[in-house]
Amino acid sequence: MAASVGGKQLSQSHGAKDGFVKVRKRDLEKLTTEVMQLREFLPKILNGDLIEMLHKARAAETMRERVAQEQEQLRQECLHLQSRLDAVQSECQKEREEKLLLREQLWQSGAELQQQADFCSGLGASACSLLWSCSAREDAVTHWLADGKLQSFLVVAAQTLESFVKSLDEELKAEPEDHNSHEHQFVLALAGVITNIAAVTCGRDYLSSSAHILLDTLMKLLELMKPGVFPKLKVLMLMALYNVSISVKGLKYISENPGLLPLIWTLLNDGDWEVCLHSLRLLQSVLLEEEEAPLPPGSPLLDPGLLARVGQLTSSPQPGLRLTAQQTLEDLQVLHQVRGCKPTSF
Repeated sequence: MAASVGGKQLSQSHGAKDGFVKVRKRDLEKLTTEVMQLREFLPKILNGDLIEMLHKARAAETMRERVAQEQEQLRQECLHLQSRLDAVQSECQKEREEKLLLREQLWQSGAELQQQADFCSGLGASACSLLWSCSAREDAVTHWLADGKLQSFLVVAAQTLESFVKSLDEELKAEPEDHNSHEHQFVLALAGVITNIAAVTCGRDYLSSSAHILLDTLMKLLELMKPGVFPKLKVLMLMALYNVSISVKGLKYISENPGLLPLIWTLLNDGDWEVCLHSLRLLQSVLLEEEEAPLPPGSPLLDPGLLARVGQLTSSPQPGLRLTAQQTLEDLQVLHQVRGCKPTSF
């Protein structure tokens, strides 16, 4: 039997127990040299590269396991988030449906509330108009005073008028002024009732002594209302103040208000002839109060501008306003002469 080693034919001794092989000495030496070289250089080559490769392999395996764990964790978190998202979407859809239902209910409630408000304002306007008519009877006012419930009515009336006047600007911005609306009729009737109460002796005495807040409110509201806005309400409030001024106590109280004369001067430029007329009438009452009382320096009554404005009104085409302006002008001229002021010619 023969084998090839190092490209040479080798012969095997027949009958050898361990199968010896006969090779040439040169080939054996060459093989020995190659083996020794491998033993010398192979560890140097394999140790660094192999160890590095093994480390890299171990690191890669560790990384792979870590990535696999992270992927599994992310998958679980994704499933959890998906579950939460489904729950939130379901809840959101439910809330959306509830919101739509509530919006519809709110719209229905708003419509019903508006109907009720319209009904109540109509009822209030009608009831207060009837009360206005009743207040024209002196015995009715006397009965109200005896009943002891007039104070609460006056408080509510003052609050209602104040609320209405403060809302006028917003109403005018939203839509033109409607004097026929239930709300306007309601506040007109309230002011009319107050005016009629002040027209009765016992009523004006009561207002002069026990309704100072109402009187202050009327003057404040007249100051807040812009020129040309809701003149009918201004006229009624001016009439109420004038009626109160017939009482000595009432005239003294409203005359002590430092804003009264500037207010009257402003109202004389309102543009509505009835507002100017009743402002002049109130000014006449104030002049009666000031005839004997000492006037402070710089009093609006002594201002030539007031005299000039009243003089302009004496040329009004309205007979009643023209006559009242002439009378007021004469009273002012007398006051200026008494106080040593130079009168103005017209």
